[in-house]
Amino acid sequence: MEFGAVLQCNPPAARTVHLAKLAEAYGFSHLWTFDSHLLWQEPYVLYSQILHETKRITVGPMVTNPATRDWTVTASLFATLNEMYGNRTICGIGRGDSAVRVGGGKPTTLAVLRESVHVIRELANSRPVEYNGSTLQFPWSTGSSLEVWVAAYGPKALALTGEVADGYILQLADLDIAEWMIGTVRSAAKAAGRDPDSIKICVAAPMYIGTDRAHMREQCRWFGGMVGNHVADIVTRYGTGGGVPKALTDYIADRHGYDYNEHGRAGNTHADFVSDEIVERFCVLGTPEEHIAKLRALADLGVDQFAGYLQHDNKEETLRVYGETVIPRLRQAVTATTVSA
Repeated sequence: MEFGAVLQCNPPAARTVHLAKLAEAYGFSHLWTFDSHLLWQEPYVLYSQILHETKRITVGPMVTNPATRDWTVTASLFATLNEMYGNRTICGIGRGDSAVRVGGGKPTTLAVLRESVHVIRELANSRPVEYNGSTLQFPWSTGSSLEVWVAAYGPKALALTGEVADGYILQLADLDIAEWMIGTVRSAAKAAGRDPDSIKICVAAPMYIGTDRAHMREQCRWFGGMVGNHVADIVTRYGTGGGVPKALTDYIADRHGYDYNEHGRAGNTHADFVSDEIVERFCVLGTPEEHIAKLRALADLGVDQFAGYLQHDNKEETLRVYGETVIPRLRQAVTATTVSA
């Protein structure tokens, strides 16, 4: 299993760069950031500095969208970073949440998402693509390599992911829901004639190392509110019996609105409907041993990467314990399993 850290681009920018360098030092392979230009600083500017000050870590948005940036501009950003620093970028993309909603916009359609994945991937991999009636290609780009991973919750979005994505981003760590969603993506891939195992699976959720459960829950309750925005869209589209697990849809029954100015922040006042049980199920909290046990269970479901959100008050300590204990222990377990096989 690989490990990613997920940051918001809060000022000062130097702190975001510092945390990215810590993540690499502690063995994380990926550094992801939110991509909402009205709420936080511009991530692609920070990616350039992070890549300049690190040697191995891969950077990318979790997640961008097809609405707020022209697709050719997005592809050019990645191809440029790859030319400057080697192929160390990755593109997480979805229909759009905070980046579009905070300005009064709406998520794009799945058809738009599908086309954007194709255009961004082809251009950012130094290949030509048909776009708006023209054949486009970056004349300056050679050898650029970019994977496009899609974030999805609903049945149709999961099917799209299985059909076109290089990877799947699931933004919650509930084992039962993860099993259903991963299975849905892989079934769609198989139906589309793809190798289901070729799609990389990333589970993204808050990670907090500690022993004060009440405090950890309060620091991470915001995440259930964020996920609830997507679930509310699903319920609006499919109802509560539209093939989506009740474990996912039932918890938003008492949800009342959402303020995107508090998006992704500990203490979010619009997450009070999120129960302690949901926080525990959706996040990875507790002692190193508790983290290891849950991550092993996710690995057994086929998860290739765990990306931990660090929107709480224990960032450096959580990174340290992961680097010194959690990541080595899990890698030892994988090595032992491979040798015994």
